[in-house]
Amino acid sequence: MSDSKRSFRVEIEKLEAIVESLEDEDVDLDKALDLFQEGVERLKTARQLLKNSELTVRRVLEEADGTLGTSDIDL
Repeated sequence: MSDSKRSFRVEIEKLEAIVESLEDEDVDLDKALDLFQEGVERLKTARQLLKNSELTVRRVLEEADGTLGTSDIDL
C-alpha cells in the first residue's frame, strides 16, 4: 500500500473519530472547538492527498499523443 493511500486512510479514520467525539453530548465547548479545528485541517490534508492521487491516475492514463483516456478508477 502506498504512503499516500495509507495516509489518506489515516486521515479519514481520524476524521471519523473526531465526528464521534463531537457527537458526544458531554464534550465541552473548548474541546469541541479544538476537535473542529483539527477536523478541518485533517479534511484539507485528505483532500490534497486525494487530489494528488487523481493527478497520478491521470498521468498514468495519458496516451503517448498527449490525450487523456477515460476510465473508471477505484481510489
